[in-house]
Amino acid sequence: MGDYLRIQEMLKEGESYAGLILGKNGDADYHLILLPEEASDVSWSAAREWALERQGELPTRRELSLLFANQREGFDRVWYWSSEQHDTRPQLVWGQNFASGIQTVYGRPFRGHARAIRRIDGG
Repeated sequence: MGDYLRIQEMLKEGESYAGLILGKNGDADYHLILLPEEASDVSWSAAREWALERQGELPTRRELSLLFANQREGFDRVWYWSSEQHDTRPQLVWGQNFASGIQTVYGRPFRGHARAIRRIDGG
């Protein structure tokens, strides 16, 4: 509970706490923070720039899954860009559908929605 309260005190105006991402392969755990606002009708490169302008970044696929589980009400029922390119087809990027929960790939020029996140060390 102490960690949760510590994180709540660190939130900036409009931000919300999404939950804890457990580290994998030796990586440390961290807390996921959802930044306010969203971008719509943006390509992947424009979405990345938009997130950086807000001192954030696009979420990974794992982070999008957590956001779908814990913050779904804060998203439109459309799909959102992730930060992750497809492993073998770099012209494609993963996204999350917030109506169905499905993750799939989209071409970089395709226009979609974006939310920015930031991370706080779990330790």
